[in-house]
Amino acid sequence: MRVALITGGTRGIGAAISIKLKESGYKVAAVYAGNNEVASRFSKENKIDIFKWSIGNYEECVSGIKSVEEKLGPIDILVNNAGITRDGMFHKMSREQWRDVIDVNLNGLFNMTHPIWDGMRTRGFGRIVNISSINGQKGQLGQANYSAAKAGELGFTKSLALEGARKGITVNAICPGYINTDMVKAMSEKAIEATESEIPVGHLGQPDDIARCVQFLVADEASFITGSTVTANGGHYLI
Repeated sequence: MRVALITGGTRGIGAAISIKLKESGYKVAAVYAGNNEVASRFSKENKIDIFKWSIGNYEECVSGIKSVEEKLGPIDILVNNAGITRDGMFHKMSREQWRDVIDVNLNGLFNMTHPIWDGMRTRGFGRIVNISSINGQKGQLGQANYSAAKAGELGFTKSLALEGARKGITVNAICPGYINTDMVKAMSEKAIEATESEIPVGHLGQPDDIARCVQFLVADEASFITGSTVTANGGHYLI
């Protein structure tokens, strides 16, 4: 049974991915950084192992990954889903807002992927899926930090795909559009309505829409798909 690790795996898109992969027969480790109560409830309701650490800290990632592997076995699948926002127009953006987002959303990719990479190479198998964003493709007002990090994920994905290809490792990205999660629901009702009006299918996506994309990409049979970006945004931005 293959082992899948999902960062930000107890809420929103990450929770949907964790549940979908468990239903598909994988052993799942859901990593979270914040809300103990929500994570504990998620684990109990879904019978999924949870682990807590900050993906913005390399040493915590190394230690946390070791704990996962001691309990569940070597990690075959990594879904880099965790991310934060610290929005603000660039002329008002602080260095802290910039640094916090880059540390988690971009440096977190290195911190999580680097410690498991050699193991995947040695075993001759790996599936890595990076959850980027529509705003990493098209940009967004007030999100220079977030958009830069999410665009960086796409470059990381393509480069690592080339390095892993001969070792049986695929690396792909998914760019969700506006999905019905807490992050989007924090927008004003007016803003949500305006966003929905811009989406050709006429509604927000659901976390399970993204989870099904992950389910496809991590399958053993998906070995010929690597370095790709799956755009899942209801036609909101075509690329």
